[in-house]
Amino acid sequence: MTGTAERILREFDTVAVVGLSRDPAKAAHSVPADLRRAGFRIVPVNPVVEPGSVLLGERVHRDLAEAAEHTPVPIEVVTVFRPSPEAGGIARDAARVGARALWLQQDIVSAEARAVAEEAGLLYVEDDCMAVVRARLGIEKPAA
Repeated sequence: MTGTAERILREFDTVAVVGLSRDPAKAAHSVPADLRRAGFRIVPVNPVVEPGSVLLGERVHRDLAEAAEHTPVPIEVVTVFRPSPEAGGIARDAARVGARALWLQQDIVSAEARAVAEEAGLLYVEDDCMAVVRARLGIEKPAA
């Protein structure tokens, strides 16, 4: 899995974060914040955050379709901070918007999401923290 995780982190820059939290104490906020500091572009997706809100300097979208429609660059990676039972539907949404990879964060595992990702040709990681792997590998994106 580390090979796939490293490939995702090195090859892609734009990460849609499904379930990005407003609460800085939660991993669903601190992990994307770390990725942003490392040079990744973060696209927040959270259906319960008030429309038009901004998190980590970016407009929050209700779902991946809206994010893809309003983000000027393609969504390359979809990372998931939602319960495992929701991962299959998110995987289908990721494939529909043309994502290249799906990353389920630590403690999120889904056979359904894996099957959808494999069928769609998405790179796939589950049950691993994107920020921890990024830090371990020392991956930083060049400033734009």
